[in-house]
Amino acid sequence: MITLEGVPMQFIPNSPLKKGMLQDLELHDINDLFSDIPKNLQIENLNLPPGQTQQDTEDQMRQLAKKNKSFCEMPTFLGGGYQPHYIPAAVKSIISRSEFYTAYTPYQPETSQGFLHAIFEYQSMVAELTGMDVSNASLYDGATALGEAALMSTRVTKKKTFVIPKNISWEKKSILCNYTKGAGIAIKEVAYDKKTGTIDLADLKKIIDAETAGVYIENPNFFGVFEDEVDEIQPLLQKNHSLFVVGVDPVSLGICKSPGQYGADIVIGEGKSLGNPLDFGGSTLGIFACRNEFLRQIPGRIIGMTKDHQGKRAFCMTLQTREQHIRREKATSNICTNEGLCMLATATYLSWLGGNGLQKLSEKNFERGQHLEKQISKLSGFSKMFSGVHFNEFVIHCPDAKKVHTHLLQQGIQGGLLLEQWYPALKDCMLFGVTEAHSEESMTQLVSLLKEVS
Repeated sequence: MITLEGVPMQFIPNSPLKKGMLQDLELHDINDLFSDIPKNLQIENLNLPPGQTQQDTEDQMRQLAKKNKSFCEMPTFLGGGYQPHYIPAAVKSIISRSEFYTAYTPYQPETSQGFLHAIFEYQSMVAELTGMDVSNASLYDGATALGEAALMSTRVTKKKTFVIPKNISWEKKSILCNYTKGAGIAIKEVAYDKKTGTIDLADLKKIIDAETAGVYIENPNFFGVFEDEVDEIQPLLQKNHSLFVVGVDPVSLGICKSPGQYGADIVIGEGKSLGNPLDFGGSTLGIFACRNEFLRQIPGRIIGMTKDHQGKRAFCMTLQTREQHIRREKATSNICTNEGLCMLATATYLSWLGGNGLQKLSEKNFERGQHLEKQISKLSGFSKMFSGVHFNEFVIHCPDAKKVHTHLLQQGIQGGLLLEQWYPALKDCMLFGVTEAHSEESMTQLVSLLKEVS
């Protein structure tokens, strides 16, 4: 027993405490706490291994960690939207500061001015990057941003159908379906052109009808191909009073038209490529921006600039339409927070790059994508699948994709993403991705290993 100022404190053992608590509750056994649960739903035990000490657990985790390979140890050319990018030391230095590192929702603006200012700058950068009037303070990730865009489209138009391309990530599609199921929104899919890899405009015209709330396209799309018919899509949707939702790779916007320039109503994207590491898939942030006329329907929160009682510049949460404690059943979203630390990393990263830096980064990604694709396509049995212009990802048809995949892994390289499982028509096809983080040596090694199985 340990005493603190004469008060007994029992820590070990705690069985007398349990007995005392049961007596106070007038229970005979701890299992009585679960008496309200029907017997047929109760389970006797979980199939779990026996407990172990903290030291043993740490030793086990170290052994498991040894199985992991970093990008430096095992170059990866896996396509699909999640790729390694170089992150400058300034980003980690700033987000590691104590005043930012534990930042959550800045409900008290008088004590959160620095963080609110950072969000305001992030919003300004995203709005400029996407060509939109306004950006929110970020969402969970690109997939939830798509779900929120579908819900927002139906709120704005009062229609109940949302159209997506067949060639989007199966994970995004799954999350979108979960988002829209309860809202009674029907999801329709538009085919892609088998030659170019871009959206089939003729099929889109057939699918759009009076109930279409919005149409979503990705530019570049999941196959890495730029959609070159966006200028024809926007008037089509405008005539039908449907919203134009565009998903982007933000890195590509250094050399491409912003979606705002070709008439997008809502722009979403995955922000992981802007200053955030892969980290086994998370965490990340979702980019969400829109035209000013839809400001009141945007999910999440918006930070605005104002003045304090002394007339000095200050920042506060201007709109928080997602807040359940304020709007309750009228809330536009169930999003509970923005990815604050990831957002700060993105704001720092874009500030470090600047406009010229982003352009150079975008050019380098495009050039490396073109270079690697041409080198692989020269090999016997390997060919580019789609004729459309691609960014830094591209689909290659292989002699035997699974054999190629296995050979690369055995030689210490992660090859392209095998597509057949999700796109049966793309048998023996791999989706490769390359960024500024890939060295010339690693690309040369990849081509050399592919040549061995050609």
